[in-house]
Amino acid sequence: MLKIAIDLGTSATKIYKTGSGVVLAEPSCVAVNADTQQVKAIGSDAKLLVGKTAEFTSIVFPVYEGEIVNHKMAVVMLDEFLNKIGLRAGRRRTEVLFSVPCGVSEKARSAIYGVCDELGISRIDFVETPYLSALGQDLPVSDSNPAFVIDMGAGTTNIAVLSLDGIIAGVSVNIGGNNMDVHIIDHVADRFGLKIGSLTSERLKNAVGSLTPGDNQGTVVNGRDIRTGRPRSVAVTSADIVYPIRVYIDKLMEYTGMVLKKLPAEVSAAICRSGVHLSGGVCKISGLAEYVGEKLSMEAHVGEEPQMSVALGGGRAIGNASVLKKIKLDF
Repeated sequence: MLKIAIDLGTSATKIYKTGSGVVLAEPSCVAVNADTQQVKAIGSDAKLLVGKTAEFTSIVFPVYEGEIVNHKMAVVMLDEFLNKIGLRAGRRRTEVLFSVPCGVSEKARSAIYGVCDELGISRIDFVETPYLSALGQDLPVSDSNPAFVIDMGAGTTNIAVLSLDGIIAGVSVNIGGNNMDVHIIDHVADRFGLKIGSLTSERLKNAVGSLTPGDNQGTVVNGRDIRTGRPRSVAVTSADIVYPIRVYIDKLMEYTGMVLKKLPAEVSAAICRSGVHLSGGVCKISGLAEYVGEKLSMEAHVGEEPQMSVALGGGRAIGNASVLKKIKLDF
């Protein structure tokens, strides 16, 4: 039987296929004709059109803050992605694992069931994101060995301390890398009088975003002059955008502190020794681990492929029946 794991994210969808590894990683977006709703592009092709389309083309993001918000476009998008990995037929016999936010609601689960029903998928399991992040980072999680995980996605961040016996304390918050991008757009407008788009903001964050003191990497950013309305370029350094990045991380640290306060003393002692493990696309920011470690007074670790941790963990879970039985959600 074919088994796949799907990390259906706000920004990107990743699919792990047993025997092959991660076989797809594409933006979670669809370009459609605003009048006819005819699909023009999906995934990477649609992402290229963000901010560049005329009024008759709309860019739709079917997933928002970790939940499906546009059923029709989610079906269209996932159908295309499944076709791309060679899964046009035999979907009823395919076992699919979905990553879901910590404490996922019944409404969110029902939305996934509805999409899968239209796609011809009937064998579905759900596992909360922190578990898959831990597995994807090869953490030695057991009933007696807890792990402390923070997965920072584009739409949501999952913070949890867990063991194979269950999540000891955890929360999913609707704060993600997209919030940081919006803050960077506003900050560049205030500081330089330059209006930039979401794609430019994301590229700027990935190119020079840093929490390392004294870091002064630089890049050139193109946009529209707010005063004259004409195209203009400015040089932006890491120091210029450190504020909106730091505000975002500091807010996450507040939520993290709330989770840590709920832990039994022995669990606190255990994670103080092992530290916190970070995953998600936000981990591309230079100096993030050091900054988080200082804020939490413990060592912070970032895996080799933090943006793929959840997808890789999904693959490991679906390939190990005994582990999956322990960590999947039962309804």
